[in-house]
Amino acid sequence: MAHLDPLQLPAASKGKPWSAIQAHDFLRRVDLIVPQDSYDLVQEVLETACPPFCRVDMSLLQLLQGDFFSEYIKIGDVMMLSKGRRDIDNVLQLKDGKLTMFLDRETYERAGLVGKPYGSKGNRGLKPRWVVEYDLRSPSMFSGKKGFDRLLNACKTTLCGTFTWLFCNVSRKIPSPDPLDAYQPIRCETTRDIFESINVILPSLKPSMARDTTLDLDDVPDSLADTYEWLSLVRLQSPRLLSTDTIDPFLSRYSVPGNPEEQTATRLCRVCWEGFFSPDFARQVLVNVLLKLPSRTWFSLSAASFSQTMCGEVTESTFLRLPELPQEYLLWQIRSHE
Repeated sequence: MAHLDPLQLPAASKGKPWSAIQAHDFLRRVDLIVPQDSYDLVQEVLETACPPFCRVDMSLLQLLQGDFFSEYIKIGDVMMLSKGRRDIDNVLQLKDGKLTMFLDRETYERAGLVGKPYGSKGNRGLKPRWVVEYDLRSPSMFSGKKGFDRLLNACKTTLCGTFTWLFCNVSRKIPSPDPLDAYQPIRCETTRDIFESINVILPSLKPSMARDTTLDLDDVPDSLADTYEWLSLVRLQSPRLLSTDTIDPFLSRYSVPGNPEEQTATRLCRVCWEGFFSPDFARQVLVNVLLKLPSRTWFSLSAASFSQTMCGEVTESTFLRLPELPQEYLLWQIRSHE
């Protein structure tokens, strides 16, 4: 990673790790792990509040008509996600003015819309799925245009039910009067939990290839998987990582990875945000922490999406800046099977 210039921050779509975080549609949870003695340096920049969100019941037709459509979708910047699982339910989502509908075959054929197949092919027991996309900010997305009128007709004849949505106003610019108030939204707040002074056994976070450039690459994935597992257990607050843990090995065979001589007892701080927010928030947290912490201090940031499949799988990006290696980092991208 190149040096981060606060006056010229990298574009969200140019290069990793920025593009990896921006690839998420919506985020449900963001976790930051830092050494306890470094938390004071970043505490102030972590006070930035997330945009509030709400839960609201609306039909798709109500989204595409009146002041809500003109103020929030055409002009504003909002995110919306309907309740359900993409591989079994009809799920709708709206982001950056783009409406995406994940439909079963019967609904897709009755709606008469143009889409493409979606999901895994050839699996027994799974019914065919389709995805339909519309750019609602396009100049052709107005009443009287053929494509838009076809979408409105599908809303009246097929997609006429009420959906339960999560709604987030990313721009935070609220029209007056607010078109959302007519649908009696339930206001929610993103939660932020801080867990300080977590006494854990810290493994050597430097991958083997950073210490030995002659290492066979076939041996690298195992060590990287162990590091990812350790970071995940920190996020889960597992007692197996605590320096005071004395569980019988018959009950748990887990041990902190790496050479015991390179392990140290240390204190960590974990900050966890949970709610409904855009990848821009996780990107901004990463930028703030990179600018505030000394370049040789390690930390980890994880961003996880909502579960969108029947099996409860999520997509996740986990960033780890390596200790004593200012320009080196590891990035894990976990994708669900859709």
